[in-house]
Amino acid sequence: MEKKPDNVVFNSDTNTYDAFLKPYATSFTAPAIKAGNAVNWKNQQIKKANSQFYTIFNEIKEQYNALQKQHQYNEIIYNAKFNFQPIVGELYHLYKRKNQEFFLSILAPEECNFNFVGSFQLNSDQIWMKKQ
Repeated sequence: MEKKPDNVVFNSDTNTYDAFLKPYATSFTAPAIKAGNAVNWKNQQIKKANSQFYTIFNEIKEQYNALQKQHQYNEIIYNAKFNFQPIVGELYHLYKRKNQEFFLSILAPEECNFNFVGSFQLNSDQIWMKKQ
């Protein structure tokens, strides 16, 4: 290979000087390359990641609480007294007697004077869903 004036910046493949393309300084007179302060960037990214984890955690926590509440209602209803076989998709009403015993009825709250707890519908998975 023939000696070139500046072997650092000469590209032998293209036969051109390409110092301006290099990501590093090619002479002693070039400005010094200083590493940036990564601490600020790291702190910002940690804050963003923690915020995202916190948001996801709260969503999962809300889902868990809703599932737990649904389980409690299902346990109450399946332990309640009723003398009929519930039909999937129909609306039933849960009431509480004076002796703190629960019972399920087809009577709507407007049609009776019982202590109303809530209205529920049995879905195809045999899970009681609370209706507003």
